[in-house]
Amino acid sequence: MARRKSLAAQLLQVYQERQKAKAAAAKRAEAERARQAREAERIAAARAREEARREREAAQAWSHTQKEKQARQSADARRAEQIVRDLEKRNAARAKELEQKRRAEVRKKAAAERLAKQETVEAMRREALKRTAEVEERLRVLSVLRSRPGGMHQLRLKAEQAFGEGDLEGFAVSVEEALGSVGYPQGVGGTRRVAFAPESRELVVEVELPGQAVVPSVAQYRFKASTPPAVVPQPRKEAETKALYRDLVARLALRAIDEAFAVTPPALVDQIAFNGKVRAKDRATGKTIEPCLVSVRVSREGFADLVLDEPELDPVASLHHLNAIVSQHPYDLEPVRPVVSFDLSRYKIAPERDVVAGLDSRPDLVAMDPTDFEHLIRRLFEKIGLKSWVTQASRDDGIDAVAVNEEPLIGGLCIIQAKRTKNVVSAETVRAVAGLVVDKGASKGIVVTTAWFGKASWDFAPRNRVELIDGRHPKALHQ
Repeated sequence: MARRKSLAAQLLQVYQERQKAKAAAAKRAEAERARQAREAERIAAARAREEARREREAAQAWSHTQKEKQARQSADARRAEQIVRDLEKRNAARAKELEQKRRAEVRKKAAAERLAKQETVEAMRREALKRTAEVEERLRVLSVLRSRPGGMHQLRLKAEQAFGEGDLEGFAVSVEEALGSVGYPQGVGGTRRVAFAPESRELVVEVELPGQAVVPSVAQYRFKASTPPAVVPQPRKEAETKALYRDLVARLALRAIDEAFAVTPPALVDQIAFNGKVRAKDRATGKTIEPCLVSVRVSREGFADLVLDEPELDPVASLHHLNAIVSQHPYDLEPVRPVVSFDLSRYKIAPERDVVAGLDSRPDLVAMDPTDFEHLIRRLFEKIGLKSWVTQASRDDGIDAVAVNEEPLIGGLCIIQAKRTKNVVSAETVRAVAGLVVDKGASKGIVVTTAWFGKASWDFAPRNRVELIDGRHPKALHQ
């Protein structure tokens, strides 16, 4: 039994040892597996850690890259912003500079405009003063009476010499030249015409007076600060303008008479018949007219009573003192009847010839001497109540005779052309006489012929102040 136990014990022991060995092996295997598991876990953990490290490094690298990228982007953005700011600053500076320049130009332009405006204003003020001064200068003609030149008596010598030689026409011409040589202010020195009547010792003086425009219708010019500014005239009052013109006409008349007495010897000229006329246009007809505005006949003694240099002298009153005929409205060219109603100084008067006494009752007018025929025509016009003169053969402007009708209302100077012919008188001859009527200021023209006129002449003559007398009428007048 002990042996069987021992075997069993041995077997049990063996079994137990085997079980222990198995348990030990299992334990070792379990420990190995645990170790391997731990190793695997360690390796996995190491891998995980490595992977985590790599991931961290990758993340750190990505983060670093991102940060670098962001830094670069930030830097680029900052640079871009800086560039934009710099550009904006430069643009702002440029805009500011341009604005300052623009403002400076605006200020400069405004200053230039103000200066130009001031200069324009000053220029206009100067222009107003200048034009006003010109108006005042034009009014200086009113001093024409007191500004008479001296030494007028020295101009007598040539006239005295002509008279001493018996040249009456030369005497009148010399006096006319002497009067024409006297200086006058611009605009008032008109033509002078002179005729001399030795039997009455009277000198006829006709002076061309200035028109109404000699007195400026503007009193002054002033600057008007309007938009736009302007230099505007200030009209002279109509009453003042007319009074100034009336005064000027009177002054010119007195001065002309004074000069005429000064240039003529007292022994030859005792009185002067003066006519002051104005050459103008008739507004109703457009034709040239010469209204007489002042006319006077004054003796040398009577004129000497005037003190022409007296500042308080009223020239209009002086003319009335001399019993002058003065227009009531000279500015309106209202005429007066002159004391000498015509001026023969335009014509060269030929000596009279009596041709009627040598004619029979039925003269052949065509066969007459041309000069005798002209004198016959003169006598025929005298027979019907006109005063007439035959002109000299040379330089008579185609005028053969002049006649005067002294009727107050219908009278006047007539110029006569005589045509001694057997043929028709041309219409051109009649038109030429009409032109002479206008040129000489005559009241009418008369064409007398021994022949006849055509229809054109008869149609033209009545419209142009020309009267036609054909061959039938001179013979009838003579009988």
